[in-house]
Amino acid sequence: MNGRLEPHIRILLGSSIAIGPGKAALLEAISETGSIAAAGRHMGMSYRRAWLLAKTMNACFREPLIEAAKGGIGGGGARLTATGREVLALYRAMEDHAAAAVTSDMERLRALMVDEPPEDGPADRDMQQLPYRAR
Repeated sequence: MNGRLEPHIRILLGSSIAIGPGKAALLEAISETGSIAAAGRHMGMSYRRAWLLAKTMNACFREPLIEAAKGGIGGGGARLTATGREVLALYRAMEDHAAAAVTSDMERLRALMVDEPPEDGPADRDMQQLPYRAR
């Protein structure tokens, strides 16, 4: 059996995903690259998509997670705030705790599944784009 199971956590605030796997990865990419645009490129998304995700995250927390400077001759940039670093660390800890809590259930579930995962069909890719509650 090669298909690995892993739980994914999304933290919803109303209908907005405050943080989830993709947004956590975006925070890490911004931290590494110092740029929303570069982080988006690194993740294979447009600047607009990365900026909208950053904007949503900032709106969901009492303090911004990301600070951005306007571009121009000297260039712009972005960085995680102290709150951004704390949220990312808390989210990663929650992922670890959740994975540990469901290990035996995941093993039992995996035993009921086929050995190789199927190819993602169009419906599977479409479902990945839906908000969590719509699934």
